[in-house]
Amino acid sequence: MLLLASSFAFADVTLDTVVVTATRTERRVEDTPVRTEVISHAEIEKTHARTLKDAIENIPGLQLREVHGKSGYELSLQGLSSDQVLVLIDGLPIAASTGSTVNLSQYLLADVDHIEVIKGAASAQYGSSAMGGVINVITRRVKAGFSGSVEGDLGSYGRQNDSGKSWDTGVRHGQFQLEGGSEQWRARLSGDLLDDAGFAVKPEGWSRQGDASKRQQYGAKLSWLPQGGDELWLEGSRYREDDVQRYEAFLAPKLLSKEKTEGIVRDRWVAGAKTSFENGVRVQAQLLDEKYHSEGREYSQGDLMSLRRFEQHLNHLTAQVDLPAWYSQLWQFGVDWRKESVSQSVDGVSEFFGSTQVSKESRELFAQNDIFLGDDWEVVLGLRIQDDSDFGTHAAPKIALRGNVWESGDWKGVLRASFGQGYRVPNLKERHFLFDHSSLGYMVLGNPNLKPESSNSWQLGGNLAFAKNISIDINAYLNQVKDLIQVDEANAQLVSGISKYTYKNIARTETWGIETALDWRIADPVKVNASYTYSQSKDLDLAKALTRRPENIARIGVDWDVIEGSTLTLRSRYQSSELISSEKNTRSDAWMTTDIKFNQQINKNITAYIGIDNVQDIQRDFSNPNDFGPIAGRFIYLGSRFAWGV
Repeated sequence: MLLLASSFAFADVTLDTVVVTATRTERRVEDTPVRTEVISHAEIEKTHARTLKDAIENIPGLQLREVHGKSGYELSLQGLSSDQVLVLIDGLPIAASTGSTVNLSQYLLADVDHIEVIKGAASAQYGSSAMGGVINVITRRVKAGFSGSVEGDLGSYGRQNDSGKSWDTGVRHGQFQLEGGSEQWRARLSGDLLDDAGFAVKPEGWSRQGDASKRQQYGAKLSWLPQGGDELWLEGSRYREDDVQRYEAFLAPKLLSKEKTEGIVRDRWVAGAKTSFENGVRVQAQLLDEKYHSEGREYSQGDLMSLRRFEQHLNHLTAQVDLPAWYSQLWQFGVDWRKESVSQSVDGVSEFFGSTQVSKESRELFAQNDIFLGDDWEVVLGLRIQDDSDFGTHAAPKIALRGNVWESGDWKGVLRASFGQGYRVPNLKERHFLFDHSSLGYMVLGNPNLKPESSNSWQLGGNLAFAKNISIDINAYLNQVKDLIQVDEANAQLVSGISKYTYKNIARTETWGIETALDWRIADPVKVNASYTYSQSKDLDLAKALTRRPENIARIGVDWDVIEGSTLTLRSRYQSSELISSEKNTRSDAWMTTDIKFNQQINKNITAYIGIDNVQDIQRDFSNPNDFGPIAGRFIYLGSRFAWGV
């Protein structure tokens, strides 16, 4: 973390880092009243992250899970699942690949400047789906002049390569970014390609434990800056993905070879504007139009068994007004409008109860007052009013406090505390889906009687820092959730050999824990970063722990500038055992993985690198359905980056 601001330790950033997520205004990360964690562009380059999942996997306390039935990952923060964490691109939502969950593998990083993370309810700023927190990806601002970069790398899964040959290439990755222009007109073009052939424990067999996927993302942005800080911009991007899953299913008296393919296209358009007036008033607005389409085919013994089509259309408008300082107060007012529609069919038959398409709309108002109490204390008061087309009106307040509580020489102590109410209406999938995967032995049924989730989120933490050499961060959290929505696994009905699951509300749940982190520059060339999170999650009515939430998560990182231009980076992740079934008390074992990266700067423009992910080659037992350890084993790669004008 950049712990002076409760930010991410593994990034080589300064206290002048500017963030926007905490208060929807630009602030130095050190000065934010709401605890903010930052993954810098330097960290992304240093660790060779290719997708959003790669970029955030070292965030303290964050848990990654594979999306059920998909080639990708979702996340959990402070014991709350991905459905309750809002993922944004420059403050605007991104389409959920399953109608609710954002697949973190479906966003590539060519345009990314840094990533900001807020944990706990930020509902007064971001509304529904932000109960567990916010992940906000900030793209790079287009600069004048001419600059760009080209990057490529090749990797291998060794003996688990799909080809069965250890030294074959299993993954190919390429990326480019070009930008430039005058002081008034600027443009950017970018592209990213990630081609993964997949892997198998036994490559000679049919089943593939690691799905084959080809991901492509291309984008363009045009900006007009007429004067001062005014700006108008238009940007568009297309994401395309092709996946192949291969597995075997037992149908007496033999195993059948099965295959599932999925083609995905996401088109995203954003128009935005911001301006400042002479009296200090600032106005900004953005409009999003995003369409997500997927087409999945299931085969058995080479014969087409089903064709599933999924369509999602998302529109979002956000606007805010920031007033000039008035009696040590900063007022902000804003509005969000969102409309989405979803349709899904199998072999032409809708998978929604009684309709071919479902839709919803919400209108939200928010107000915030940032009050400065002298030079050392700051209080932020916020209120968000949300009107949902199906669930009516709800108001959620927020209060945050920041104080410089101690300063002596190079030592500084900062206190942060916040309370926020979270609120999330059931998404369209949870209410309306008839998700029929009978070929895989299960169905998931929507529940039209679901109630909205609500929560009280308490955060209390402090930071003690000595100059830029040592920083210690401690944060305690408590999330009290009412009517938590999850799939009712314990009471699944077995009908004709098919397990039928449905969504239900859990009346009272609670997650709480302690997050600690240390950032220590041992000497000029060596930095050590470590974090540990202890958490508990319970169904209070049944006095049972919630599943898939490990009690202990730890991270450690080392950055060593071996000689000038040469950097050795280590990232280790530990996760304790996690409860899989409260009825049977089955657990998935603890695991630990370590990644090693080496970057060598050849000259001012060229950097070469090599990396080994999962050095210990830790991998789950695929024959055990209760083992949720790492999927991929050891992965070795090398690459280079050429950049100019940056």
